[in-house]
Amino acid sequence: MIVRDRPSGLKLFFIFRGSVLHQIWGVLLVNVVVATLVTMAHGDLFSHKITLTAIPFTLIGLPLAIFLGFRNNAAYDRYCEGRKLWGEIVLQSRNFARQCLTLIEHTQPLNPKVELNDVRVRMIYRTIAFSHALRHLLRGTDATAEIKPLLTPDEWQQSGKTSNIPDYLMHQMGNDLRLCLDEKRLEGCLAANIDETMSAITAAAAACERIKGTPIPFSYTLMLHRTAYLYCFLLPFGLVDVIGFMTPFVVGIVAYTFFGLDALGDEIEEPFGNLPNDLALDAICRGIEINLRGTLGEEHGLMPLQPVNFCLM
Repeated sequence: MIVRDRPSGLKLFFIFRGSVLHQIWGVLLVNVVVATLVTMAHGDLFSHKITLTAIPFTLIGLPLAIFLGFRNNAAYDRYCEGRKLWGEIVLQSRNFARQCLTLIEHTQPLNPKVELNDVRVRMIYRTIAFSHALRHLLRGTDATAEIKPLLTPDEWQQSGKTSNIPDYLMHQMGNDLRLCLDEKRLEGCLAANIDETMSAITAAAAACERIKGTPIPFSYTLMLHRTAYLYCFLLPFGLVDVIGFMTPFVVGIVAYTFFGLDALGDEIEEPFGNLPNDLALDAICRGIEINLRGTLGEEHGLMPLQPVNFCLM
């Protein structure tokens, strides 16, 4: 996620970090070179004059801009929904930690040094592990380094046998909740409240998996890709007889807009990745861990992640 103040004046034209220019510069450069060659040849292609007016490009350009806008709106809706879901995970994780510490009875006062021997600490640690495991599941990366210290050796060994570690951790928390009920350390109505919080966390995680597993239909994206490319590469032939030597400049601006919108839609369509404009899941998970370890009274020494080159991961 790009985190920076909005620049003003000429600085707007010289910002590279956070721009989609690094993704489209190649095709944009080719498009401008083609426009320059068309301008130098005055629209001739192999000694044949290609005559195009601005009318076809007007008819095509308006629907193309509208369809690109619709697609980017759909992609941004996915981005916003993903952020709302992770906000829900943050909220419910805090609620879950509070419920574990205040509703589950224990003969001994809370002591984080005993760590996983205390069911309250064990369940809160699992919640931290859940957020890290979900992030890695959505990104397709390895979660070993972050979740192994938060689980018992048996749990860690069993988690390696499942493809969905967050779901396994939630089942384990359900087992501990059942244990607290059997040991009369928790009343049934209070256990139902904790279970409701666990269900809310599970629902948010499942919704994230839904977004991850359901991309915008490829045929729709492909149609927009093809149309945008054909439009931008044919545009010089429609402008050269009207604006002459200014053709490459105008074509470059139009191509930057269309190619940029197309690339931006591709980037935010999948909000859980590692691209600069994706959600800052590392920072969110670090925030969850800091909050929950602080609830336990630990001196963890963790600090919130800060942007590096204006990019917060």
